[in-house]
Amino acid sequence: MSAQEALDIAEEKNLDLVKISPNSTPPVCKIMDYGKFRFEQAKREKETKKNQKVIEVKEVRMSPGIGTNDFNVKLKSALKFLADGDRVKVTVRFRGREMTHTEIGEELLNNFAEGCAEVGTVNKAPKLDGRHMAMFLSPKNAK
Repeated sequence: MSAQEALDIAEEKNLDLVKISPNSTPPVCKIMDYGKFRFEQAKREKETKKNQKVIEVKEVRMSPGIGTNDFNVKLKSALKFLADGDRVKVTVRFRGREMTHTEIGEELLNNFAEGCAEVGTVNKAPKLDGRHMAMFLSPKNAK
């Protein structure tokens, strides 16, 4: 039917004429209450947003000369982050002459990965980037 006829029918019923697919030939329209449609659409979007889990990346920073107790504290906080479902970026910062012994930092990150092995897996292996060596851990699936 013509657009004018459809518009007249919509006005008779106190409803709106809404174009469903305006690019097709002929354009497809529907007679509905547009305010109610928008409300239901917003409600559906809110529901899908509520069911989504936003994965954050938490960071744990260390230096190569970190003490045993400090290392354990950092490990415990990373385990907590992984248990909450967040990814963890573990960074070792080298200062001054520490750059000549990057193998110490790599060993430190490998020990950290071993400590997190039961709740997380290594996403990206330790990699030197300037004065920082970083490694990414992601939580194991609970399923």
